[in-house]
Parts: sequence; structure tokens; C-alpha cells
Amino acid sequence: MKIQKRYLPFVAFSLLALLAALWAGLLRLGWSLPTFPNLAMAHGPLMVSGFLGTLIPLERAVAIRKKWMFAAPALTALGWVSLLASPGVLGAALFTLGSLVMLAILAFMLYRERQIHSVVMAGGALAWVVGNILWMTGMPLFQMVFWWMAFLVLTIAGERLELSRILHPPPGLVRLFGFFVALLLAGAVVATFDLDFGTRLSGIGLLALGVWFLPNDIARRNLRHPAALTRYIARCLYAGFIWLIVGGAMLLLIGAQTAGPYYDAVLHIVFVGFVMSMIFGHAPIIFPAILQVRVIFHPAFYIHLVLLHLSLLVRVIGDVASLQNVRQWGGLLNEVAILLFLFMTGYSVWKGRNANSD
Repeated sequence: MKIQKRYLPFVAFSLLALLAALWAGLLRLGWSLPTFPNLAMAHGPLMVSGFLGTLIPLERAVAIRKKWMFAAPALTALGWVSLLASPGVLGAALFTLGSLVMLAILAFMLYRERQIHSVVMAGGALAWVVGNILWMTGMPLFQMVFWWMAFLVLTIAGERLELSRILHPPPGLVRLFGFFVALLLAGAVVATFDLDFGTRLSGIGLLALGVWFLPNDIARRNLRHPAALTRYIARCLYAGFIWLIVGGAMLLLIGAQTAGPYYDAVLHIVFVGFVMSMIFGHAPIIFPAILQVRVIFHPAFYIHLVLLHLSLLVRVIGDVASLQNVRQWGGLLNEVAILLFLFMTGYSVWKGRNANSD
């Protein structure tokens, strides 16, 4: 099977947004690097709406194969380019339009399949729309970030619930999951008006979801699976669930933070420890689905996985202990782990393509 080259531009724009976000992250950590206006401040939007906001809708559009759905990744790709080219509302407006198309995609999915996992993912898409609108209209990032957090956590949570259906969780357990989802969304809503209470409520939602996933996600059963790739994916996911619990607990305990080391620690625990670990685990599923190639697993995948989590631990220690050099090196190694992940994923896709042509 030939690689689906028609989707490569979307993948390329998503990965370019990630690279720009990594560069911006190093600037925010205090590393002395070449820059241009607006890059450092665009770190969060580039990661959430540029990188993941292009990749996630692309995955859905490829799976459902409706032409109008590809407007979502096209708009968000244009959004991050506009954000860097000319600071202003244009980039945010394009992100908002892209997220609205994503919400329409989820509404289409709900129409076809009225299942709780689709409801959860639709809730995540709605959170992305609300967060983008609030950001576009001038709400500080530290206050609206809980909407973006809900977007990514609920998108992943819905996908995990969908994959775990084969375990046939009892209805009461699924309803409990839905309650925890509602807590997370309620935290984002409340934080818009009462930052401290909303922060703690979001923390409860994250903590509860992480605790729910540990025994109930299919990853638990796959930790000792005979297939090496399946074991690797399960370990990526399990590590992410643990970080989600840690991040939720910190939000619950420390409450509102508008800047500083604890703010940095909590955000990266969730967005790196949970979200990036989920990406590491889901990449062997996502890229074959988009590009129609087989991923060839290699034990070296564990290098970037272990480095990601160890470097995040170093970064968090640097934050909590107010050790700027430790924080800087932890953040740098975070990014080295992500770059290694990109290299190994590209190499495995190339190997898979060669295997398909044999």
C-alpha cells in the first residue's frame, strides 16, 4: 500500500507548528536563541491549536472521509502561520474557525453514533471552541488555559473510553466516568469567573479521571501483552495516567497560579507528562491511519519515552525547588525527547513503507 501523500501537507504543517512551539519553549525557559517578535508568547497556542489542533482534526477527517472536514486542519495550519507572521486577532480567529469545524465533525459523529465516548470528545471540542473565543477576546492565558486543558484531556479520554469498550465496563462505572468529565468541564467554566475555585475543581476532575483510568483502561491489560508494540503503547499510556493524577492533585492543593514555578510545573505535568505521553503511545496508531503505512516497532522507542518522563521530573524538581538551571535543563531534555520521538517515528514509518513495498 502506497503512502497517502495527499495528507502529507497537513502532517507537515502540524509538525512545523510543533517545532516552532519547541523553539518558543526554549526561549521561555531562558535559553539564548535567535528569535522574532511574538514567538516566545506563542508557545502555548502553537502547541495546543497549531500542532494538536491540526493533527487531531486531520485524524478525524481521514477516518470519516468527508471533504468539508479537512477545512479544520487547513484553518488551524493557516492560524499558526498567521499568528507568527502578524501578531493580532487573525491567527486566533482562524484557530476559532478551525475549532468550530472540529465541533461540527464531532456533531456528525454523535449523529451517527450516540455513544458516551463521542459525547466526551464533543465536550472536548466545545471546550476548544470556548477557549479560543476567550483567548481571542483578550482573556489572560492563565485563566482560559483550563478550556484548552479540557479539550486535550477529554479528546484523549473519549478515545480511551472508546478503545476500552471491549472490556465491557459496567454502566455505573461509565456514569462515574461521565461525572468526572463534568467536573473537569465545570472547573473550566468556574475558572472563567473564580480562578481559584475553578482551578481546584479542574484539579479534582483531572485527579479523578487519572484514578479511573488506572484500573479501567485497556492499557492495564496490555502492560504484559506478548506483542512488543502493544506493551510499549500501554506503558506510554500508564505513565500518562500517573502524571494526570499528579497534575490534578497539585491543582487541587495549590489553587490559582498566574505565573511562576508552580504554574510552570502544573501546566507541563499535564501537557507534557500526560498529553505528550499519550501522543507517544498513540502515534503508532495515528500515523498508520493517516498515511496508510505500517509502523515498525524498535526497542529504541523506550529511549525517548524514558527521557521524556525523567526530564519532566527534573523540570518539576527545578520548579518546586526554585532551581532555574535545573528547570532549564529539564525543559531542554523534554524537547530532546520529543525530537527523538519525531525522528524514531519518521524512521519507523519509512521502514513500514519499505515493508509495504516488499
